[in-house]
Amino acid sequence: MQKYFAFIKKFLDFFRRHGDDDRSLMDKLRDKYRLVVMNDETFEEVTSLKLSPLSVYVFLSSLVVGTAIVVTLLIVYTPLKRYIPGYGDYNRDQEIAELTTKVGSLEEEIEAHRRYNENFRKILVGDLADMGKDAAEKQVTPANPNDSLPEDVDRIPEDDQLRAAVAKGTFSSDPAANTPVVPAMLGARELPLEQMSFMPPVSGEATSSFDLSKKHFGIDIAAPKNTAVKAAADGVVISSGYAVETGYSIAIQHPNNVVTMYKHNSVLLKPAGAAVKAGEAIAMIGNTGVESSGPHLHFELWYRGRAVDPSDYINF
Repeated sequence: MQKYFAFIKKFLDFFRRHGDDDRSLMDKLRDKYRLVVMNDETFEEVTSLKLSPLSVYVFLSSLVVGTAIVVTLLIVYTPLKRYIPGYGDYNRDQEIAELTTKVGSLEEEIEAHRRYNENFRKILVGDLADMGKDAAEKQVTPANPNDSLPEDVDRIPEDDQLRAAVAKGTFSSDPAANTPVVPAMLGARELPLEQMSFMPPVSGEATSSFDLSKKHFGIDIAAPKNTAVKAAADGVVISSGYAVETGYSIAIQHPNNVVTMYKHNSVLLKPAGAAVKAGEAIAMIGNTGVESSGPHLHFELWYRGRAVDPSDYINF
């Protein structure tokens, strides 16, 4: 307590000594002082430094301002800002939104691949009945059977019969119960491909030709969207579904080890396992699949497991 009163007394004495000082504040700040560092035992001067209140004030102010600038730069231009609660990051929020969109797209692609692989599995094990039933329920069962085709497309009696059967609940998973069986599908004598008769699936301009070197196994035919795609010959649908690369696609098995494929459609009209006749509508021209750049039909003709040029056998 005595030390406290002694300090107060010295403090008041200091102001009494300088109370009559009429100099300006700037002059007082420029007064020179010497800071001496001495050895406590020998009282030998180790070092000394001349200071003034003004220089000390400038140094401390510069230190505070410099520290504030460095901290601000670290927060703005380094990842440290992520650790500050409530500090927003527009780029990070945008990145999160983009990643969320990509995840949604990947989930859709994975589901499409799953359906595509499931269809092929059913083909390999011969489970065409269930696949035909699933395809019929998903693709040919609208609330109104007339809603799946545009008004300006001519309907085929077989299509109307199939839609009516599905709407009435009389559709059977057995293809033979819904459509006529193609005569002599399996027992006919095999003919050379040149002697077979094919109908053009669609009329239009060929935009891309057959090229094995580029792994383009068919021909691209441009046509207006929702134009009817017709079967090139009598046969049985062996695949009908969606794939990420080719969109809505359908494949038909014909006599003589011939298979035709129709890709990038907007709508599929026939389920797997259904028998079709030459010229019967099986799909609609579309622009589905990542490999499609406009409304067109990608048509492939396979003979004995090998792709051949459709333009050599069909006049488009």
